[in-house]
Amino acid sequence: MALAHPTDTCRGMFFNGLLDAARSLGGEPLRARCFVAVGERKFVDFFSYPITDFLRSIFLVAEELGPTHGGTEAVLRLLGRRATTDFAQSTVGKTLLALAGNDPGRVLAAVPNGCRASLSYGERSVEVLGEGHARFLARGDLLPRPYNEGMIAAAVELSSARDVQVWGERRGVLDIDYEVRWS
Repeated sequence: MALAHPTDTCRGMFFNGLLDAARSLGGEPLRARCFVAVGERKFVDFFSYPITDFLRSIFLVAEELGPTHGGTEAVLRLLGRRATTDFAQSTVGKTLLALAGNDPGRVLAAVPNGCRASLSYGERSVEVLGEGHARFLARGDLLPRPYNEGMIAAAVELSSARDVQVWGERRGVLDIDYEVRWS
């Protein structure tokens, strides 16, 4: 969070999804704690809000639920998956998915555009490495590695892909390469 700039933002739909996930996984008390952590305000889906507030909340949820949901990283992956689901249901997400069709590579290639529509910082790109294999490059990304692993896996699973595997390898403080494989 110390590396975030005041202009680094994400869309309100992710705050709303996180608050809903906190309630469904941890009950109303956890949702209320998240609500306090983000300044007790309502979020409009396509308005932008500080990424630091979002990070504070996802770490609060991950730490709270980690002991009962497979650990902090498992919860972060779950929250990343939820973010993809929320985005896929938005107008922009539906459009990107319609253009990508059912092809896993095309769906993955659409993810950087979805990130550009949702986040004000960082650069993301995709390198196709072969049939059922690609690399998702995240540069200047403030979101935690397990969160992005869940987000990327859920996106590729929206296609015809099966047996999706995603794992990240840190290349710099805010730079991670994600290997993505599917059948």
